[in-house]
Amino acid sequence: MRKLFSLLSIITFMSSPVLAEGFDTIAPANPLSPMPIPANTIALPVKKAVLTHNSVHNQYAIAFDRFVQSNVKSAYNDFKVLIETMDENDYGYMQLAQRMADIGFFNLSDMAVSKIDDKSFSDLLVEDMKLYYFPSKKLKRDDEIYLGEVFSNIMYNDQSKEATSELIKNTSLLEISDYANYVASLGYLKSNDLINAGTYIDNAIRLNSQNLNYKKLKAEILSQGKKPQNALKMVDYIKSQRLYSADFTRKVNSLEQYVLYKSKKNYSEKMYHLGYYYYYENELSKAARTLQSAFTQKKKFNKDVYALISRVYFDMNDFEKAQDNAQKANKIDGNNPQSLLVLGDLSFRNADYKTALKYYKNAENNDKNSFVSSVKIARTYEQIGKDKKALEIYERLLKTYNDCYEAYYKIALNDKSKEVAYLKKAIAINVNFKDAWIDLGRCAIEHQNFKDAKKYLTIANYIDENDFRYYYYQGLLAKQQGQDGVYYFKKSLILNPDYQPAKEELKI
Repeated sequence: MRKLFSLLSIITFMSSPVLAEGFDTIAPANPLSPMPIPANTIALPVKKAVLTHNSVHNQYAIAFDRFVQSNVKSAYNDFKVLIETMDENDYGYMQLAQRMADIGFFNLSDMAVSKIDDKSFSDLLVEDMKLYYFPSKKLKRDDEIYLGEVFSNIMYNDQSKEATSELIKNTSLLEISDYANYVASLGYLKSNDLINAGTYIDNAIRLNSQNLNYKKLKAEILSQGKKPQNALKMVDYIKSQRLYSADFTRKVNSLEQYVLYKSKKNYSEKMYHLGYYYYYENELSKAARTLQSAFTQKKKFNKDVYALISRVYFDMNDFEKAQDNAQKANKIDGNNPQSLLVLGDLSFRNADYKTALKYYKNAENNDKNSFVSSVKIARTYEQIGKDKKALEIYERLLKTYNDCYEAYYKIALNDKSKEVAYLKKAIAINVNFKDAWIDLGRCAIEHQNFKDAKKYLTIANYIDENDFRYYYYQGLLAKQQGQDGVYYFKKSLILNPDYQPAKEELKI
């Protein structure tokens, strides 16, 4: 099977800021990583054609490298060709739409959105993306390219002063464009001119009071001023503007921890929030190292550090350290929801569902503002055969939380009348939710819709190439199309030797 998503591995790789080891060198408001393109990337001429796996990969790398080098007009054209000619896939278009908005190519973002075939996947993401990034006034292509050059020089070429000085001469553009004022503010912030940074971000917000990225930058400016605690009010406002897609929720959580890091005076507290920031940015090794420096002589504070670092180690699959730190947190405070969840996860992993349930219920009792504990309780009930009780929890959750994608997914599996709609709803909230993509592939196979089945399964395989279910359903897909599915069934069993459906297909 051709994998059209190697493009997206680069997109995802570059979408999280790569932060320097020095804590004060964090570059706020950097939507894309300044990571250089590998030296062995070959700059091939771009061809407008249906792209193969390798040319898709190379074309995105080449275009982004040109953007970083401030060859923005060429980059813009390359991205445009990529959107026009890449193999059709809604997941790819959604990823590209967000990446184009990240760097201010809003017309290209709109183009990618227009290519999306099934809007039920993209509605929430696009709505969040528009609220978060888009300017109030549509920019001309030449203005986007001009501002892209300024942005590139500010973020990647150590020319923030020169680029910003040139931009503020363009008074006609600044008078009408909120995004131009945002870029000017970003340039001043990178030059450590907080006064002018504040002036221009206020102009941007005045011209477009809905844009959350402008308020994010305002919070970052305030966090570096004399009263960084004022930035928290801006963060609270951003959090109050309900964002439903999982990726944008993560962005807001990340911002909150960055602002808390900047606003705290105590070193240990700063390191705790910086570690939390790294956690949300999926920089787990940095999070662990940073949190190690956050411990103090105060046990009351240390319980939160132990709890967070236990979660970091669990996500790094270092289960021994996860358990050790969670137990330390629990010893100081037996009602800490985060450490209780980690202890529950460790018990669940060891198939000790009775103990897991105890920890999860205790966590739920001590955290009324999250559905995470309830989802884990329901999942544990499923493992012990209490499916009806689990389903009742999922149904109750949807009455309170309309962004609980796992609840949509589980109800979909138990109600055929809602199956496809709720699977798509789960994906709309979390586009990287592999389980829902796999089950959409299953549904498509059941309805003899082999084209969509292949598309959905390809996405699931991109997200996790080692999921045994992908290979099983790929085998069914091959079999129903008159092909040999044995290879896929065997591959499924290699990954999960106990998977009975694959054994049945192989008559084992």
